[in-house]
Amino acid sequence: MSGLHNGRDVFEYAVLRVVPRMERGELINAGVVLYCHARSLVAARTHLDEGRLRALDPTADVAGVRAALNAVEGVCHGGPEAGQAAGDAAGRRFRWLVAPRSTVVQPGPVHTGLTTDAEAEVERLLDLLVR
Repeated sequence: MSGLHNGRDVFEYAVLRVVPRMERGELINAGVVLYCHARSLVAARTHLDEGRLRALDPTADVAGVRAALNAVEGVCHGGPEAGQAAGDAAGRRFRWLVAPRSTVVQPGPVHTGLTTDAEAEVERLLDLLVR
């Protein structure tokens, strides 16, 4: 598949959003989840701007939000947070992570792109879309 795109691999990604008060619909970007089939890679990087979160909701459960973001990273690595999904293929874990949820930490829409380095791409997207 890589050869079809001049050495570049297709990847999919979604931005992780924090919506502290559902009724208001305000959000901040707090992470990125990326999947690259050619590399069997699912990866997440997160960055929570506590000041921005508290600006949206001074009573936000910062520790709870951090725990939810850390759990996403754990699922990507197949850690204990993954539960039964730990043994699943990367694509299946990605699909589970980007499924819509009505929680404080929500995945945004899935987008696609091409990259020569999927592992570096997740950091680039974090810098571009979150930090």
